[in-house]
Amino acid sequence: MTVVCTAVSEYQYYEFQAIDRPLTKDELERVRTLSSRARISATHFVNEYHYGNFRGDERKLMEQLYDAHLHFANWGSRRLMLRLPTTLLPARSAEPYCAEDALTCWTRKGHLLLDFAYEAEDGGEWDFETSFTLASFTTLRTELAAGDLRPLYLAWLSALTRWELEEDVDEDEYTSAIEPPVPAGLAQLTVPQ
Repeated sequence: MTVVCTAVSEYQYYEFQAIDRPLTKDELERVRTLSSRARISATHFVNEYHYGNFRGDERKLMEQLYDAHLHFANWGSRRLMLRLPTTLLPARSAEPYCAEDALTCWTRKGHLLLDFAYEAEDGGEWDFETSFTLASFTTLRTELAAGDLRPLYLAWLSALTRWELEEDVDEDEYTSAIEPPVPAGLAQLTVPQ
């Protein structure tokens, strides 16, 4: 009997950015306990994993320390989280665009947190040449803070499209979905959008 072992290649990318204020010394020390290999500064945390997983809680880190987060993995998982003061983007403005498995939002300590997610069922095609960094998306935060809701509408459209393609979707639920307000300017999207 011959046993053949094959290694499963894994890749995950985690990046956090503090935009509104740098982390304090105590906050930096706390973040450093999460990884010995990450590149960490008062405004950034970046780490790539080829095996193992991130030991932190992305949601808590965003609620407490960071303003933007990007995660992607070679099995098709994609996640972008943005945190804005509720004075710039209130939850009531974002909630109509929320759709299960595409965009969720919640508030914590005067901030609105937006969680854009995408899971490719088949893992998706993995192309290291087109991998992104968080800097590619932080302009979305600026756009949202200025009242541009196109990123939220695009997330809702993405959810609707995925929902439409699912075989086991409840037809009545799909056809009764209410379209959120359509923002102006959809004919000319920005590069991050």
